[in-house]
Amino acid sequence: MDFQAGILQDGSPMESLEKQLICPICLEMLSKPVVILPCQHNLCRKCANDVYQATNPYWQSRGSLISGGRFRCPSCRHEVLLDRHGVYGLQRNLLVENIIDVYKQECSSRPLKKGEHPMCKEHEDERINIYCVTCEVPTCSMCKVFGAHKDCEVAPLQTVFQGQKTELNNCISMLVAGNDRIQTIISQLEDSCQSTEENSEAAKRELCARFDALAALLEEKKAELLQRISQEQADKTAFIQSLICQYKEQLEKSSRLVETAIQAAEESGEAAFLMNAKQLIKTIVEASKGGRLDKIEQGYESMDSFSVSLDHLTEAVHALDFDPAEEDEEYFDGEEEEVEE
Repeated sequence: MDFQAGILQDGSPMESLEKQLICPICLEMLSKPVVILPCQHNLCRKCANDVYQATNPYWQSRGSLISGGRFRCPSCRHEVLLDRHGVYGLQRNLLVENIIDVYKQECSSRPLKKGEHPMCKEHEDERINIYCVTCEVPTCSMCKVFGAHKDCEVAPLQTVFQGQKTELNNCISMLVAGNDRIQTIISQLEDSCQSTEENSEAAKRELCARFDALAALLEEKKAELLQRISQEQADKTAFIQSLICQYKEQLEKSSRLVETAIQAAEESGEAAFLMNAKQLIKTIVEASKGGRLDKIEQGYESMDSFSVSLDHLTEAVHALDFDPAEEDEEYFDGEEEEVEE
């Protein structure tokens, strides 16, 4: 760190305090810390603004007319809504700033202990104080003048330190922003999953309702056709029963006439027989000629005319399928491309 945090011993109270004052984004001591409500975590205002601008690309400045956006805390992933001022609308944590000032003063008042600054392996009495740009390693001044790095390009250690620290902070900000975008995509996919389940249930209910209506229509049509068959059966049965009654009456009359004729034939007296025989014969002849009853036609009892062919309906049922939804397929392909990006 810039304020000699290495002078503290491991496990000391000041070291514990130092860990509490580290920004989770740049891993440096907090600078102009802002507090994220309501999770109460602190960030450097610059780091928070970098993350906010990365996740809200349309937000430009505090003077922008665009309304605020969403900000997700990198420590606990809690999401808050910011107004049009963005990160600059968050409250400064003056208490933490004062603690940091006291901490820096305490660190600067303590002397460096021997052996805490990295020393050169080739020159044991020389501290590592420069950076070899050619070999990309820290080294000491003696190595540059007389040692292995005398022909190399060097730079001040602090300059390289600040440059790489800035680059690392930018990488961290980029990763945090990327993680936030991934989390957004995950949330969208989870919402899509829930919407898919809800839409599937709605589609199932609609499909069941349509099939129930179709089944009710088939039941109604079946009842109508059964009623027609029953009516035809009743009409034919009634006609046949009437013919049976007529034939029974004729049979009964003919049976009585047969009994009368038999009794007349058993008459032994000639005169008595002749008195009734002529009229009886005439009655029998008239009964045999007249009074012919109706008959049913051949195949009258058949019900073949009431047969129904359901082959076309069976084929239609087998051919039932969902309507193609080209728009849904295009939307799904678009989602896949977004996820891949």
